[in-house]
Amino acid sequence: MSEIITVKGLSKSYGSHQVLKNISFSFEGNQIIGLLGPNGSGKTSLMKILVGLIHDYSGKVLIDGKVPGPKTKAMVAYLPEKTYLADWMRCIDAINYMADFYKDFDKQKAINMIRTFKLPMKQKIKTMSKGMQEKLQLALVMCRNAKLYVLDEPFGGVDPAARQFILDTIMRNHPEGSTVLISTHLIYDLEDTFDSVLMIGRGKVLVKTEAARITASGRTIESLFKEVFGNVWEAD
Repeated sequence: MSEIITVKGLSKSYGSHQVLKNISFSFEGNQIIGLLGPNGSGKTSLMKILVGLIHDYSGKVLIDGKVPGPKTKAMVAYLPEKTYLADWMRCIDAINYMADFYKDFDKQKAINMIRTFKLPMKQKIKTMSKGMQEKLQLALVMCRNAKLYVLDEPFGGVDPAARQFILDTIMRNHPEGSTVLISTHLIYDLEDTFDSVLMIGRGKVLVKTEAARITASGRTIESLFKEVFGNVWEAD
């Protein structure tokens, strides 16, 4: 199987602050990948580079063999951590916007998912709670027929009771053969879904492995995370 994500010698700085430091890794497609690390570790910058929102970096980055740009944006669906929809929009406006913007967007599927999430179709986004906004954005992203889904903290504003339902929605709605990259702090809730794990600490790759190798050693992904990052902070 070909690599869906290829990163070689990637570095990214904001002024004098280097957030990614010569990192390299690759992943084959058709899997769920957990992108894990504390705040400030470079996860969001990495995701923005992968989806083609950041271009001023050094190193090599390929999505399905192509440099991030217009061609890859047509195959990558991105859920940012912060709301990107205009306040004046209603659910139906957001659905129509996505349908006009992306050829692979399934409008009827989105309408059905919005109803499943029990979101009022004509309520303005500015009056929605953070959890409602996140459900709407997730529905819009998962209703694209993408090859790679990049989800930045998709459960940040969602109450614990709704997490499993939303996780099930992600698992059911990504197309067969596609890849899902999820950045999250809720490792305990999601670790059973991961096929692979990438842990980043202060801009460096600290762990890149298959989830099954971690569990085969008798550890959980969460316990390994605590072990890895506990040592990192003590060393610094």
